[in-house]
Amino acid sequence: MQHRNWKKILQEASSSPQELLNKLNIAGSSLISRQANKDFPLRVPSGFISRINQNDPDDPLLRQVWPSVDEDNDEVGFTEDPLNEANRQITPGLLHKYQGRVLLVLTGACAIHCRYCFRRHFPYSDSNSSGKHLEKAIEYLQKETSVTEVILSGGDPLSISDERLSDLVTQLAEIPHLKRLRIHTRFPVVVPERINDACLDWLTKTRLQLVIVLHVNHANELDKSVEQAILKLRNHNIPLFNQSVLLKGINDSAEALIELSESLFNYGIIPYYLHLLDPVSGASHFEVDESSAKSLMQEIQKKLPGYLVPKLVRENCDTAHKTIIAF
Repeated sequence: MQHRNWKKILQEASSSPQELLNKLNIAGSSLISRQANKDFPLRVPSGFISRINQNDPDDPLLRQVWPSVDEDNDEVGFTEDPLNEANRQITPGLLHKYQGRVLLVLTGACAIHCRYCFRRHFPYSDSNSSGKHLEKAIEYLQKETSVTEVILSGGDPLSISDERLSDLVTQLAEIPHLKRLRIHTRFPVVVPERINDACLDWLTKTRLQLVIVLHVNHANELDKSVEQAILKLRNHNIPLFNQSVLLKGINDSAEALIELSESLFNYGIIPYYLHLLDPVSGASHFEVDESSAKSLMQEIQKKLPGYLVPKLVRENCDTAHKTIIAF
């Protein structure tokens, strides 16, 4: 079967809130925050829309992408840069926060705009690893022999062409002390057509050990098209992990989290992290407090084998590692 071109799918992604409501047979333009949509525009590809339940304004997939009036509320402690990344860049787009690992912010482009994104206010035009900035990042990595792992992030790194990604990975593989390449992406779930032969070509030819971390928050995000994309990656023995965000009204129940872990494992994906929400401006309505999160984890721990229970973590801007929350 001929697959649609992933770039064409992105071009045709829904960007109009009213158009999305019409597609889903949902009434109520009052649900839209026009200011929130102006600041961080709606972007949802057709495949993801097809998994959203019709006539349901509270659908867990819709809530992840909907520019809600709740975003207009200013909450104390919620900021535009909750992880203080602006002050952690070695060069534009290169963050060296963790020992032995660096993160390359390659692009601000994503296949989908998730309303809880901690980088929704990130100054991508000034801080991304492209052009001369990428040259400086490579120079830093060549000198910094303590670094063994490079994490490609964004935005979504798979928004970039296969040609550019192949060139970048080739440059990284030429640095002898680098061992691993980690890619954080939503593409295999949101636009599974992205995992095509050209993508698999550069993914599988590098000497670097490859790890892919997916971002899935609800079991309804997974369907047959996603399964096919995941199978392509698994056929090349690429380790697949998932990190989710605990989100109020989306996955903040034991039932939802259990179903998510079970579904991920059925696809060959390890449920690795469950993040507490990063306090980014515009996302306070998604927050689940730590006490409630611990109670949820205790409940799912009773019902799942240990390898299906993700680690509950919080990211702190002043800590050089994720904080694992005991429950």
